[in-house]
Amino acid sequence: MNKYIYSFNCDITERDLCKLESRYIFNKEEQNKLLFSDIKVEPSSSAFIRSRLDIISFSEDYSTLINEIKKKDIRVEGFKVEYLVFDGDTTEYADRLNKLRDIGFSIEGDTDYYSPTITYALCYYEGVWYFAVLIKNNIAWHKHKQKPCSFSNSISVNIAKALVNIAAKANKEKKLLDACCGVGTIMLEACFAGNNIEGCDINEKTCNNARKNLSHFNYTANVYHSDIKDISKRYEAAIIDLPYNLFTSATDNDISHIIESTAEITDRLVIVSTSDIRNLIINTGFRISDYCSVSKRGKVNFARKIWVCEKNG
Repeated sequence: MNKYIYSFNCDITERDLCKLESRYIFNKEEQNKLLFSDIKVEPSSSAFIRSRLDIISFSEDYSTLINEIKKKDIRVEGFKVEYLVFDGDTTEYADRLNKLRDIGFSIEGDTDYYSPTITYALCYYEGVWYFAVLIKNNIAWHKHKQKPCSFSNSISVNIAKALVNIAAKANKEKKLLDACCGVGTIMLEACFAGNNIEGCDINEKTCNNARKNLSHFNYTANVYHSDIKDISKRYEAAIIDLPYNLFTSATDNDISHIIESTAEITDRLVIVSTSDIRNLIINTGFRISDYCSVSKRGKVNFARKIWVCEKNG
């Protein structure tokens, strides 16, 4: 039996991105907005993970579960218990309340519903009852939406968080590069999650804005004012959000230059584009190992394409 149950929530426009991120964090996709795993991930490192359940006990028989909880002799002050309704659970509301009461009586200590020291959860899924510690996504990363320097065409925070997870494969030790870092949207999410990242951009003003944003939230990361071809360090993965708007229109040659230069310093690329750059990627000696498209809500004709690329051989 797995140690953790993750619950997910995402907008329909980001469903494919949620699944792509899930493949790189957990090596499998969520089903019915749930995923069972032995991999421990902080929910707030993803925009799509709503919560993590750290399983304490489970049983197909509810009475057996309650007895198991009592045997554990849990003593804690200021606890709270929540009932989570998962897909296929038809337990009536009144019955759910009774079950929460059963759990409460099985734990030694006083409850605190408003500022609990620990939150437990009871849930039922596919014939099994689970009792667990509930860790919620604290959404503290929403503060980044109020960064001092912004850019109208920056990718969303949700996409930025997913790109970091896809690039790092949920490994905080991996050294990442944001190759066209702009005002630092991706870097902010990497720093928040504790990832090891550096950034570079050819535009000096943009680099200064990225540094201001990082400093505003007390994050420390190097931002290099440099053409990517002049970066000599090696990285385990690089993220490239290709320039595409009216003010920084990039030709195929520009895009090729950026990808080829980045390919010199890493064996793994996660690229964001607004056009089909399949041939440009293949020409740099990389193969496309995964892909998804993220449309913008209300803008059917505008979609960002996300390419996961590995060096051939």
